Amino acid sequence: MKQKRNDTMLCDYYELTMANGYFKHGWKDKITYFDVFFRRIPDRGGFAIAAGLDQIIDYIENLRFDDEDIDYLRKKGIFDEDFLTYLKSFSFHGDIWAIPEGTPIFPNEPILTVRAPAPEAQLIETFVLLTLNHQSLIATKANRVCRAADGRPVTEFGSRRAQGGDGAILGARAACIGGCVGTACTIAEQLYGTVAGGTMAHSWVQMFDSELEAFRAYCESYPNNPCLLVDTYNVLKSGIPNAIRVFDEMNIEDCAIRIDSGDITYLTKKARKMLDDAGHEKCRIVISNSLDEYIITDLLRQGAKIDAFGVGERLITAKSDPVFGGVYKLCAIEDETGAVVPKIKVSENAEKITTPHFKKVWRVYDKVTGKAHADLITVYDEVIDTTKPLTIFDPNHPWKKLTFDDYEIAELMVPVFRGGQCVMERRPDVAEIREYSRRQIDRLWDEMKRFEHPHLYYVDLSQKLWDIKQKLITDNFGEFQND
Repeated sequence: MKQKRNDTMLCDYYELTMANGYFKHGWKDKITYFDVFFRRIPDRGGFAIAAGLDQIIDYIENLRFDDEDIDYLRKKGIFDEDFLTYLKSFSFHGDIWAIPEGTPIFPNEPILTVRAPAPEAQLIETFVLLTLNHQSLIATKANRVCRAADGRPVTEFGSRRAQGGDGAILGARAACIGGCVGTACTIAEQLYGTVAGGTMAHSWVQMFDSELEAFRAYCESYPNNPCLLVDTYNVLKSGIPNAIRVFDEMNIEDCAIRIDSGDITYLTKKARKMLDDAGHEKCRIVISNSLDEYIITDLLRQGAKIDAFGVGERLITAKSDPVFGGVYKLCAIEDETGAVVPKIKVSENAEKITTPHFKKVWRVYDKVTGKAHADLITVYDEVIDTTKPLTIFDPNHPWKKLTFDDYEIAELMVPVFRGGQCVMERRPDVAEIREYSRRQIDRLWDEMKRFEHPHLYYVDLSQKLWDIKQKLITDNFGEFQND
């Protein structure tokens, strides 16, 4: 068994067999284009949030097969020796464009495009997908939770319930991109600069002979902004009175209590009155206990007195809808002259018909309000003349049209790799991505931010791209209809 993991081998086996097949058929240098896109927003939300690009950059820059990997593949008995020799010096030489992390994204638009020789493009599929799928899922869920909190800070508390170490660490990173102010995951701060924090577990209180002693010891250890967990025994009869007593004894004003069980609305209302009556109006009430955006919304609607939230398992696992569903599909190849030849996948299931060609994605904004109206996908060589009105149409119902006169557009995808070299000028940290995401979400209409039945945001095709797609559908699907 191999002792050290090489993420280059984190691929589906069919990617290796296909790469070997491309090599055998003389397509080692065949230039291909692949799109990553998703078909459905988790939780039937109004938008998702792109995340995970930074880890893809690290992965691409470190793509290597070592001798142990080659020996393992040789023992499988199906790979050509010339292909294995090729893998010994394997690296990525292609181009990648992507929508920046933190950007609101929508179904059926490319969020990342790969242009590379066929074996290279095929071999990175699994890692690219798993990274974008996981982090975009958690960032999207975290943003829903943070929006439900209505300005109150949310900390990600879910490491121990995550699906494995990577799920905890990168989930914490994604949660902070989505809006969380921090995480309980220590290593996430060490690696990515997310703010790690925490207070105590029930075991701290149980360790002492009394709850009062436990609170005293904790405040002596951490007199600056201590947060006491008050529900080990009885919140109202024991926890809060003991917390108040210790805060008074040590003259602590900047403090907090945390409640992790029970009827949160009832307990926080009572707790707030007890703290205020004791002169601790500044004491914050922090709530945890299997929260999500729906529970948080209900608690606040019921008048719960909450200043901050710790959200764990339902965030880090995106429990209510735990699959993002991004796919990696061939959309074009280059012929011998270098011309881009569009490719399409057709299906009797209309939603699985892909949009062909090498493409650009544009966001259309209203110049007066600054709000986003729609996204427009065009062929890569199309130019939009912003001095003229722009008419877009629903690609599924093309008679539905909308014309913009006073608008501005932004190209969403940015170059990430050219010729195998990262060309991003700088890679923003998590705090910068979170702030960028906040600004981008502010440019969405409030109607899109509803948790139930949000306003539908349109992703439209240019006339040129729509015509190409319809012709390919007819050419590829129509012939089977005639059988």
